[in-house]
Amino acid sequence: MPGQSKNSTLRCGSECHRRTTSKNRQRLRLSSLLAGLCLLVFCGLPAVALGQDPEEIKGAPAEPVDAQEIRVQIAAVEKLQNAFPDRGATLYFLAAAKEHLRESREALALLKECLALQEGFDPSGDPAFLELKEMKEFSALIENVHRDFPVVAQARVAIRTTEKDLVPEGLAYDAQRNVFYLSSLNRRKIVEIGRDGNISDFVPSDRFGLLPVLGIRISPSDDTVWADSFTDSGRTELLHFDATGKLLGRFKPEGSAKHGFNDLVIRKNGEVITTDSLANAVLRFDPAARTFSPLAVHRLLFYPNGITLTEDDHTLYMADSLGVVRVDLATGESRDVDPGPRSTLAGIDGLYWHNGSLIGIQNGIGSPRVAAFRLSNDGLRVTRTTVLENRSNLCVLPTTGAIRGSDFFFIANSQIDNMNNDKVMDVTRLEVIRIGVLRLP
Repeated sequence: MPGQSKNSTLRCGSECHRRTTSKNRQRLRLSSLLAGLCLLVFCGLPAVALGQDPEEIKGAPAEPVDAQEIRVQIAAVEKLQNAFPDRGATLYFLAAAKEHLRESREALALLKECLALQEGFDPSGDPAFLELKEMKEFSALIENVHRDFPVVAQARVAIRTTEKDLVPEGLAYDAQRNVFYLSSLNRRKIVEIGRDGNISDFVPSDRFGLLPVLGIRISPSDDTVWADSFTDSGRTELLHFDATGKLLGRFKPEGSAKHGFNDLVIRKNGEVITTDSLANAVLRFDPAARTFSPLAVHRLLFYPNGITLTEDDHTLYMADSLGVVRVDLATGESRDVDPGPRSTLAGIDGLYWHNGSLIGIQNGIGSPRVAAFRLSNDGLRVTRTTVLENRSNLCVLPTTGAIRGSDFFFIANSQIDNMNNDKVMDVTRLEVIRIGVLRLP
């Protein structure tokens, strides 16, 4: 995850814009494409006071307080649109932004154009379009989507938790110890799932005063555990534990800017690379110097999230709301991965590398799904998309997963939609957490 350098506040992408407001993680995760909930404010744009009432226009509904911000987002995506390889992703983004501005006619027209491309977007499960669901035109669009992308139910339940209120976000597998680690947003801890299925606290919630814990990964060099944590208010930490759960270090960016370390990878040399969703950036952390530095990419980033490394440790893939960026870590060159026709790489939360393919949990394309994207030899183009799970009872609200051999384990019902301001809203809605498993192609 990206963060902030030692001496300056990081700007998103090419450092030409900054975020001045944050929204709760529940909404960000549910609809990462929705500009009004998760995007940045560009440099030079005056901030809209959060407590300020929008101007009332006689005969028309009042605009949301962030309307000026959203229009800047729209302009930025429209400018990017002509050169971007996934037109459907930009159309869906713009539709969500227009609907947030209560411009429903324009939003519906953009949705029509997006869904006609048959890429996999399914707005039926997106709260951004809740007010459109009563329209016959919208219902007809959804019928076509569900015809083109039917239910896929191949997963089975592999693990059930005993605690209903974990609200898990990150999942990792330690091949040396043959155990899984599951992070908790609500309980602010990490649990260990043993080879016998026994679940115990790896890092108890009352031990170190942790923030909500998100992405979690195992170091390939020493089997220590790294994890990301952040609050909706913009506090964040990168955490490091040994194999017994002892805290080895906790690190955060300097300065007062808001950051949100979300997901991460650990290279063979010990370097940590993390996405910073609230700062719309990607950061490299040097564990020896204990410093963060920005990873430059060729375009603006919009809520960067999932991240993965190739087996050779030289190529990084990073997902944001619009798609996946490939970065050559040796040369620094970055390019967008082309999803190909009738496919999209937008809205990926958990992202993983497996034998020349990207495995993605897409919960930012309206209705969540799990898909495998076979890549070309140069890693820049999707040659085949395989939907592994779609609109099933094990694809309720998935977030992240972990690969064990040829099996993909994933959090099937994270329940993050039941959190606001880092707290559970309705305890009566809590359910046993299910970890699903799929055989990878």
